[in-house]
Amino acid sequence: MSGLFGVISKSDCSEFLIYGTDYHTHMGSEYGGLAVLDKDFSRYIHKMSNANFRDRFFENIKELKITKGIGCISDLDEQPIYIKSNLGDFCIVTTGRIENIKELSESLMKTGVCFTEFSKDCVNMTEVIARIVTSSSSIVEGIKKAFQKIKGSCSLLILSREGLYAARDYYGRTSLILGKNQDSIAVCSETCAFTNLGYKIIRDLNPGEIVLINQDEIKTLYHGEKQKKICAFLWIYTGFPASDYEGINSEIVREKCGKALAKRDKDIKADFVAGVPDSGIAHAIGYAMESKLPFRRALVKYTPTYGRSYTPPSQFLRDLTAKMKLVPIKEIVNGNSLVILEDSIVRGTQLKNFTVEKLWNCGAKEIHVRPACPPLMFPCLYCNATRTNSELVTRRAIKEIEGKEIENIDKYLDYTTPQYAKMIEWIRKDLNITSLKYQTLEDMIEAIGLPEQDLCTFCWDGKGCKGCENETV
Repeated sequence: MSGLFGVISKSDCSEFLIYGTDYHTHMGSEYGGLAVLDKDFSRYIHKMSNANFRDRFFENIKELKITKGIGCISDLDEQPIYIKSNLGDFCIVTTGRIENIKELSESLMKTGVCFTEFSKDCVNMTEVIARIVTSSSSIVEGIKKAFQKIKGSCSLLILSREGLYAARDYYGRTSLILGKNQDSIAVCSETCAFTNLGYKIIRDLNPGEIVLINQDEIKTLYHGEKQKKICAFLWIYTGFPASDYEGINSEIVREKCGKALAKRDKDIKADFVAGVPDSGIAHAIGYAMESKLPFRRALVKYTPTYGRSYTPPSQFLRDLTAKMKLVPIKEIVNGNSLVILEDSIVRGTQLKNFTVEKLWNCGAKEIHVRPACPPLMFPCLYCNATRTNSELVTRRAIKEIEGKEIENIDKYLDYTTPQYAKMIEWIRKDLNITSLKYQTLEDMIEAIGLPEQDLCTFCWDGKGCKGCENETV
């Protein structure tokens, strides 16, 4: 996943570009990149694992007076990509995930296309999109062609001499939002980038919509699609608390998720509620509001140097971050029964080894874990939210229960079945906790507040959308 920011201004916008992009740091941890246009294009890319975005990039453009630029925080690919083509020269950034990237790149190479950018063992996703775009008669037609060819999702920004093109994923799985201040128009993945920079939200782009932004106007070049499938995980975990998607704030949704969990937990006996920092905090606050149990900080995050344990590319780095960032407060934990709110449980290893174990060691009497979303059952095909079946604790549980891996897991998706209960009990024992109760899909959808048909819930139920390349697994 990546976070995108672009700006067109009547005056110097270098600070808007740097800080606006920096507000997307929670969306990735590997690379940061900027592209600006004065008389010519300039591009800057830095590795972000050992430095923050602001410090790395301020030196690059502090001497420039720029009025056009795009930025990206990426968890995989180096971007922006600079392209010189039959459609003119431009820079491009993308976010999303392409399932058929190998097929697309091989097809392009058969036509004589060469690739210069690689990420890990595959072609850079952003360059693949750029090459598809340039194989068409115009940038707009190229974007539409790319969206039709990919399996997965892709939102993008293209900085050209004509202006700033912005295009949202065909089904709207990832977000792009327009904003305006006195001198500039901007587009971002996360609205938290707008608040302190003085931007007022104009609107979310529609799924598949393509716009061209100039200093004085936003011109819609393609109105997009009616069908939405917005990633529900934006509100539950991946999005920033101060960000709105489709006009719905993620912090408020998380409080509602916590309240819903508490409503189904009337018989629980506990001394207080706590959240796993940072993403579990709002869920815990909501639970405390509904249950009338006090909210206390049993765990605190060491924020100066440790970010999300979810975004690093390797399991080793994810585990190391999880281990080091959370510090328990023994004086609060000792002798008490705790309800612990977590945004989700993916692998379960971090929760087990670096949260639960710390709480037991601090003298916890009971530990009741309440994830704010249903059990994750399928690896994400669209946004890199989850990666493979083998990484999911639910799949490990099912394999142990069944004695083998099974393809049809429908009986484990319904929280009213005995099979679901067995799966949850296996996970509870594996995590070494007193009790475990997940959010229901119905309650999570109600907390978000959008119609079910407008949300992508693939991670939980394996359902894509009518017309999608991957409707079900």
